[in-house]
Parts: sequence; C-alpha cells; structure tokens
Amino acid sequence: MSDLDRFQHPRFARLYERISAESEQRGTGEHRHRTLAGLTGRVIELGAGNGLNFTHYPNTVTEVVAVEPEDGLRALAEQAAHHTTVPVQVVAAHAGDLPFDDGSFDAAVASLVLCSVPDPRGALAELRRILTPTGELRFFEHVRSRRLLPGLLQDLGTPLWSRLGGGCHLNRDTAADIRAAGFTINEMARVVYAPMNFSPPQTHILGRATIGSW
Repeated sequence: MSDLDRFQHPRFARLYERISAESEQRGTGEHRHRTLAGLTGRVIELGAGNGLNFTHYPNTVTEVVAVEPEDGLRALAEQAAHHTTVPVQVVAAHAGDLPFDDGSFDAAVASLVLCSVPDPRGALAELRRILTPTGELRFFEHVRSRRLLPGLLQDLGTPLWSRLGGGCHLNRDTAADIRAAGFTINEMARVVYAPMNFSPPQTHILGRATIGSW
C-alpha cells in the first residue's frame, strides 16, 4: 500500500466536485478571497481539493505549491492550475509528511482541510517547520459551534459524517490546534453561514497566524 492509499475517497471526491460550485456561490468563494488577500512570496497550500482557491491568490504571490493526496481531487486541481495568473504546482503528498525543506515557504494556507486530516496538530507542526521564521499561516476552517445544542449535534454526527465525508470532523477546535502547534493567532473572525442549501448554518473561522515561541 502506498503512503497515499489511505487518503483515497473517490465517492466523496465526486460528490465534492458537484457541491463545491454551489458552496462557492453561497459565500465560500468570498471567504476564500478574504483569507488569501495580501499574501506575498512562495506559498504552500495544504489540501488543495479541486483547486478552488487558485483564482483567489493575488499577483503578489510568486508561486503556489498545492498539496493534495486524493487522486481524483488532485486531477481536478491540476486542471484548475492551468487557469490562474499565479504559477501553481500541484503535488501528491499528505499533511503529515510534507516533502519540503525547513523554512522554504513565506506563507501557508489551510482552507477547509484541517477538519479532515488525521492529526491536525501534526499537520500544523509540519507547516510551521517549512515556513520561514517570519512566515504566516492563513486559515479558513469550519469548527465546532459555541452554542450548546448545535455543538452537541456536531459531536453526535461526526462519527457517521467522518466515514461518509472523506474523514471530515464537524466538531474540531481548530483555533486551539493552531495555537498548540506553536502559532500565535494575530487575527481571527468567526462567520456563520450555510455552504449548501440542505445544510444547517456552520461556524467557520478565518484569519492569520504567525510563528510563536513554544
């Protein structure tokens, strides 16, 4: 078994391709754009999916290296990379073992991916390793609701949804994971919206963080 076999979710990948277009129109595209605004230099994107972030990168970015382990989604990301103004290289790899040198990127992007990686703190530690000392992390992730009933429903629904949704967890505290991996969150907003017409409103966080001391 190859290192990427355990990240293959072809049925979910096909579903995601269909529903992501609707999600973009319902606010996700706007939040992607806000998350990536002002980035500069060489950027690593974790879990590129089907490449919907690519057109939102500003021209101040010199290169995007987009990591995606799932074969079907990576093929779609490779197609999307041909329609951008910023150079994009799509790489087959996974978040827990990024094949890049220490301090080789100016910025890292985690966008709707930390919900599904097996070890989010380990993935964030890998991003921290490959960032320059002055590098920053941009994040846009859905998280557990602070409200009692929605949060409990997310806890109850996560085991089943994780099996159906490519490993996605509805109830992670991603801000805590970011801090635990050695980042300092400098700016964060919470936004609540329904990314699909059949889904209830979901809490998302978006913002930026820099490397802090351990």
